[in-house]
Amino acid sequence: MTELLDDDPGTDLREVLWRVRTHMELPEGFRAEIIEADEDSGCIEVSHTGPHAHARAANRLRNAMDAHLSDGPYAVRFGIDIVDRRRVWCPDAVIALEDDVENGTCEYGLAASEVPLVAEVVAPGHEDQERDRVRKRRAYARAGIPVYVLIDDHEWRGSVTVFTVPRPDAADYAAEHRVPYGTDIEIPEGPAKGFVIGEAITGPPRGDG
Repeated sequence: MTELLDDDPGTDLREVLWRVRTHMELPEGFRAEIIEADEDSGCIEVSHTGPHAHARAANRLRNAMDAHLSDGPYAVRFGIDIVDRRRVWCPDAVIALEDDVENGTCEYGLAASEVPLVAEVVAPGHEDQERDRVRKRRAYARAGIPVYVLIDDHEWRGSVTVFTVPRPDAADYAAEHRVPYGTDIEIPEGPAKGFVIGEAITGPPRGDG
């Protein structure tokens, strides 16, 4: 990192983080993200892609959503970065055009402006939960991504939330619909409109005991 700073003393922190991130090589099963950063603060966050239960829910979501999209130009992707103004995220699922478009960031991932929906499955651990519930919600809203789906195994004994109507200036979504596991919830707009998240993806409802 010192070398990069010495190259250009006027470079702000967000640019430095971006340049370091693009040169990182991580072991399989890890991801590096710049979730929130500006000229003066921010960091590269390295996290594991999640335990078996997390991966199972994410795989079910991706497979079902991909089948829903099979007749159109969009597909579900995994393990691809979304880039927005030197910030980078790697969601558990992202919808994008099946054929790449020229968006100016093809070398490093998809431009956020090309993404109609992202989804995260919350992993265990306080930091993982705070990241997906709070900081990624802010980041995706700030980038103007129209739909954010959050499958949360650790709230309400399991919940699914669909956030819509991003407000970039407020870094939040104006609308959210949350249901417990066992209650169907439908994507209201975009390429995945009408797709239902229910027991086949989350598992059955959980009792109070």
